[in-house]
Amino acid sequence: MPVELTLHKAAEEVERGDLASVLRARQRLVGLVTSFPDRLDLRDRLTQVYRLLGDAAQAGRWSYLSEDRDETEVAAFERAYRTPMARLAALNWTGGERAAATPVARDRLVALQSAANVQLRAELLVTDDRDSSWGTNVLVLLGLVVALLCFVVGAVTLVMGAYRWLAG
Repeated sequence: MPVELTLHKAAEEVERGDLASVLRARQRLVGLVTSFPDRLDLRDRLTQVYRLLGDAAQAGRWSYLSEDRDETEVAAFERAYRTPMARLAALNWTGGERAAATPVARDRLVALQSAANVQLRAELLVTDDRDSSWGTNVLVLLGLVVALLCFVVGAVTLVMGAYRWLAG
């Protein structure tokens, strides 16, 4: 179904105002945003539906890149998706900051990507010493030596048995 026809059907369902119709409109718009993740106009329409449904976190999620957004909804989105990496993933933006149609969206994407990079670097710097302790390394090495010895003894036994059978 073409985008404009889907938008028209979603608008009709929202106008009906009953919960079932609004939920169908939401599903149509989610499908459109999934298919066209870099279209801000579709995100704005989905934001309006989530506002009707009273879901502030989702309204903040879909209006995050919008020039005209409600900061309480954005705060709800940030509480629901606590880390910059989680927020970036939740936005489902695929085109990078260059695909953003407005400077505001571009700036917000760049800021969020920078925060996600800082978070990722911090996570990579944290090392878990429990996995790389001296004692653990020694035990792993001993285990590998025992496994190698078992393999060598088995191979020698197999070769000697085959030799006896052939010489037989």
